[in-house]
Amino acid sequence: MIATGRFFSIGAVSALTAVAAGAFGAHALRSRLEPASLAIFETGARYQMYHALGLLAVAFAVSQWPAARTALWAGWLFVAGTILFSGSLYLLALTGIRWLGAVTPLGGLAFMLGWLCLALAPRSG
Repeated sequence: MIATGRFFSIGAVSALTAVAAGAFGAHALRSRLEPASLAIFETGARYQMYHALGLLAVAFAVSQWPAARTALWAGWLFVAGTILFSGSLYLLALTGIRWLGAVTPLGGLAFMLGWLCLALAPRSG
């Protein structure tokens, strides 16, 4: 069950970094960013945490339905979504580079497809 451990570990590390990002935003960035940029940063941290927990659910799904390829897809889509969605929001908030906002919906799409794949895991495994 290599995939189970892999997604569990990625989820735990992602949760750790989401907590760190949230604390960084609340303490170090509050006086440095405009409120709108701080809200963007906090949205990135919040969605990273949601999907870190989603990765823990993927680890469970992979252990319950090992033949379900959709569970594996869900995990990798959550990873990609975190990088694209949360990563683009972090960078947008910190740098002000507006075109990064065009990347964010791709991460959101990856998140939605990941949840769909996770919902299908019991049927495909």
